[in-house]
Amino acid sequence: MARLVMKFGGTSVANIERIRNVARHVEREVKAGHEVAVVVSAMSGKTNELVAWVREAANLYDPVEYDAVVASGEQVTSGLLAIVLQSMGLPARSWQGWQIPLLTNDAHGSARITGMRPEGVLAGFGRGEVAVIAGFQGIHEPSGRLTTLGRGGSDTSAVAIAAGLSADRCDIYTDVDGVYTTDPRIVTKARRLDRVAFEEMLEMASLGAKVLQVRSVELAMVHKVRTYVRSSFDDPANPQAGTLICDEEEIVEQQIVTGIAYSKDEAQITLRRVADKPGVAAAIFGPLADANINVDMIIQVVSDDTTTTDITFTVPTADFDRAKVLLESAHDMIGYQSLQGATDVVKVSAIGIGMRSHAGVAAKAFRALADKGINIRAITTSEIKFSVLIDAAYTELAVRTLHSLYGLDKA
Repeated sequence: MARLVMKFGGTSVANIERIRNVARHVEREVKAGHEVAVVVSAMSGKTNELVAWVREAANLYDPVEYDAVVASGEQVTSGLLAIVLQSMGLPARSWQGWQIPLLTNDAHGSARITGMRPEGVLAGFGRGEVAVIAGFQGIHEPSGRLTTLGRGGSDTSAVAIAAGLSADRCDIYTDVDGVYTTDPRIVTKARRLDRVAFEEMLEMASLGAKVLQVRSVELAMVHKVRTYVRSSFDDPANPQAGTLICDEEEIVEQQIVTGIAYSKDEAQITLRRVADKPGVAAAIFGPLADANINVDMIIQVVSDDTTTTDITFTVPTADFDRAKVLLESAHDMIGYQSLQGATDVVKVSAIGIGMRSHAGVAAKAFRALADKGINIRAITTSEIKFSVLIDAAYTELAVRTLHSLYGLDKA
């Protein structure tokens, strides 16, 4: 007998018929003798509707009450799934985040989990109950107020609950049947991976792969929660294995490159002829950090006379205009000649723990992209990945080129 956490996203619980399908997945695991906790998202589109209502009610709203409204979607889903499970003869009880309780800080709208007291859920297991838990929500106990974890927070809830319950694994059910070597919509030969290391999945999630939320992967890696990505649309009686996210030691045969990811949420800013003197970098990136604008790729090129430099970096597209305004207001302090920007760029990345023990992996890619006439605007590297910033028009060509280059097309 194992203890499982099963998480189902919005498309998996979009209507009553799909909730019945989810219940059949749960029934399969219960009949196999497992203790089961289910974490559910709001029905597809419901959270967007609730957020729109809040914004319609007031331009400036209390974030505490915002959480009270948007958390209601998961409450509805958890109650409906518990009702369906009961109608199938399975003992089930719905739990809200505050009832467990799942403890968080007081950053309403983007709260961080600080702990969990699972005694009530464990007592329910002793009675043979399925725990149906509303994802995305918790409680800030000193204030007694409900909190939400931010978009994708149900994944984070599920992994945190799996860690708190000492579950044998956490199954994340979504509308895809696992993690692929790249986006199958771009590369038809993309393959589903049997296993991916936590570090690789963290890089893939942060670099554009939408399968798992970044914070959930971080939690899984810290607490070593073995996590499966599976499809809720498989036949409940005969589901596919999906992709296991696990410790590196569980992966016997490591490829040099595991996957190719891309992100269109990139904007490039270049400051021309910046004075090359101490403190300039702090003057540029300090105000951006204070404004919570994440800077990713950074390139500095010193001019021939060594007195000035060009600095290029990227920010999220949504922060592009705000970053420009901040830098323009700090023009005299920074001392640059001109500011240039572009939003028609994309970041393409190759990820693989095998890079640690192989030299020349990135250089091979640079040559292949050059042969295809793709100009690289910026480069960043780490121990297990490298990323290039290119013109958005070359996204598909670059992804296909790298996918083939590292042998990921092969079955």
